[in-house]
Amino acid sequence: MPPQPDDPRVVLGLEPEQLPRHIAIIMDGNGRWAVSRGLPRLRGHEVGARSVHDIVEACARLSIGYLTLYSFSLENWRRPLGEVAGLMRLYTEYLVKERDELRENNIRLVQLGRRDNLPPEVLRELDHTVELCKGNTGLTLCLALNYGARQEIVRAAQQLATRVAAGEIRPGQIDEGLFADALYTAGMPDPDLLIRTAGESRVSNFLLWQISYAEFYVTDVLWPDFRPQHLYQALRDYARRQRRFGQVLPTST
Repeated sequence: MPPQPDDPRVVLGLEPEQLPRHIAIIMDGNGRWAVSRGLPRLRGHEVGARSVHDIVEACARLSIGYLTLYSFSLENWRRPLGEVAGLMRLYTEYLVKERDELRENNIRLVQLGRRDNLPPEVLRELDHTVELCKGNTGLTLCLALNYGARQEIVRAAQQLATRVAAGEIRPGQIDEGLFADALYTAGMPDPDLLIRTAGESRVSNFLLWQISYAEFYVTDVLWPDFRPQHLYQALRDYARRQRRFGQVLPTST
């Protein structure tokens, strides 16, 4: 069968096995995008939602298995109240607006992060969308919403400590696999590729356990301007990397 229009061999000039199974993105630069244009910061987040739509669609078409978007960190609660309220409104609108398209495109939605502090309307629409899409078998879209990696690790440690205290497991049984199963990402492959927009070179308390061997790709493009062509550039760069996982690759003779 010849390659189809959405086949990575056509779109990217790459074989499907050269693509990451799991892409994680730190979507940075919404506020700077707006301020540079004399607009309210929230306008940058509104335009950034268009980028989310386009990148989710592109990943689904390329048959990427998992896409994790860092959409709201625990530290983001420190932002001005008006901006936080506006962001919560945008999340509610996104979940309602994109729900049918997620379902029609076989995309499963999950949330990574704490539920407490999230407004009832966000939780209501989040739970409704997750439920409608739970049987989908294509791209898994993970929204890191109300998320912090250090807090996630502490939560996992607490859960395992509780199991030890209850006699369910012994301390010596705790290994990397058991610990990973206590994280929000239980059952998912670790990210192969971490993309950060807006030129920053830090991980900002994002998936600290899971990105141990991820390839980093930093672009100066602000998130509201990030489009599929920028994603494709990152994927081509990723395909050129040699992933050693701490090993020494054999040399040719």
